[in-house]
Amino acid sequence: MIEIRQEQPGDEAPIRRVNEAAFSEAIEANIVDALRQACDRFVSFVAVEGKTIVGHILFTPATIDGANSVGMGLGPMGVSPAHQNLGIGTLLVRRGLDYLQKSGCPFVIVLGHAEYYPRFGFERASRYKIYSQWENVPDEAFLILAFDKNALPKTGGIARYREELSEAV
Repeated sequence: MIEIRQEQPGDEAPIRRVNEAAFSEAIEANIVDALRQACDRFVSFVAVEGKTIVGHILFTPATIDGANSVGMGLGPMGVSPAHQNLGIGTLLVRRGLDYLQKSGCPFVIVLGHAEYYPRFGFERASRYKIYSQWENVPDEAFLILAFDKNALPKTGGIARYREELSEAV
């Protein structure tokens, strides 16, 4: 049985191992470590089977030029290869989004698979004239979930993740 819970002290090394295995390299694991060190406000959940962490999702503050509030950026999210395609990623995303919505987060942005994230309510950010800070991001891969559409600037703007994420793009 899979349990989804918030990250706790001591989870750092197992989370790193999950991200290294999920992405077959250390870039995302390094980003998670850097964000944890540099960011005073983040939301992190793990998927646990027995006593083993098998999945992880991280949300960190994100802004949109012209917006009056700060939202969150989703990512990285990874599941160990032996546990992929079992719905664990879906459980992590749903738990994180539910938590953020209840906490009053106005929006969540994600740079991800256009086929995966719409099931959670994500839409192309360009629909709201919101674009990624990175020029090489395909329109269909930059998505937003607006819990409060009034928090989005009416004229659109550039969405910005924490600078530590630039290493992966």
